[in-house]
Amino acid sequence: MQQILNFIIRNKNFLLFLLLFGISILFTIQSHSYHRSKFINSANFVTGSIYNTANGVSAYFNLKSQNVILAEENKRLNQLLFNAYKDTSTTNLNTNVNYKLTNAEVIRNSYNAANNFLLINKGVNDSIKEDFGVTSSLGIIGIIDHISGNYATVISILNSKSRISAKLKKTSHFGSLTWNGKSPNIIQLTDVEKTAPVLVGDSIVTSGRSSIFPKNIPVGTVINKTLDATENFYSIDVKLFNDMTNIEHVYIIKNMDKTEIDSLLEAANE
Repeated sequence: MQQILNFIIRNKNFLLFLLLFGISILFTIQSHSYHRSKFINSANFVTGSIYNTANGVSAYFNLKSQNVILAEENKRLNQLLFNAYKDTSTTNLNTNVNYKLTNAEVIRNSYNAANNFLLINKGVNDSIKEDFGVTSSLGIIGIIDHISGNYATVISILNSKSRISAKLKKTSHFGSLTWNGKSPNIIQLTDVEKTAPVLVGDSIVTSGRSSIFPKNIPVGTVINKTLDATENFYSIDVKLFNDMTNIEHVYIIKNMDKTEIDSLLEAANE
C-alpha cells in the first residue's frame, strides 16, 4: 500500500494531467455529435476486434468437439440415405431400417504396400464384427477383417485381395473393384460387359449386390477404359473420390439383415 502511495506522490503532476485530459475528452465527446459518433465507431472497432480474436481462440480449442458433432450428423444423414433405397414408398426413412452406422477414427493407415489396411478404434465392445463395410463421407474405404475388444483392422480398397461389387451409376452394368498396386488414387473396375456405355467422367458407385455395402455409395469417376485379353470385358480405371492417403474419420456399416441374407445364399449354393 505504501508503494502505491509513493508512486502517486512521485507522479502526481502526470496523473493530474491524465485526469484533466480524460475529463476534457469526455466533455468534448458529450457536447459534439461528430466526436461522439467517431468515438463510438472506434470503440466498436476495438471491442469487435477483441471479441473476434477471443472467438477465434475459443473456436480453435473447440474444434475436436465440433468434429465429433459433425461426424454424428454425417452418420445420421448417411444412415437415412442408405435406408432410403429400401422403402421408397414411404416418407418415413426410419421405417424398417436395414443399415446402422457407427463412427470411428483411423489410428493407422497404410497405402504404399500391395496389401494395405487401416486400424480403427472400434471393436467387439462396440458390436463391430468381421465383414462390416467401412466408408467415409466421400465414399467406400474397405471391409472389416480382424477385430479385438476395442480395435479392428480394415482391408483397404488399396489391397490386392479386395473385391467389392460396383457399377456404373447411370446403368446396371457392374463389375469388381480391384487394385493393380500402382497409384493410391486410382483403382480398377474389372469384368464389365463391353456392351456397357462407359464414358470418361462417368460415376462409379457400389452395386448393392452384396450384404456388406448398400447400393449407390460413391466410389469415383471413370478416367480410362480398355478391353481385357478376351475382348469381352472392360477394365476401367477409376479415380477415387476419397484421398486414401488422408483418412481420419470413417463410418462402419452394419447390415441388420446380413445374417439372414448370408444364410439364404449359403443354402442356395449347397
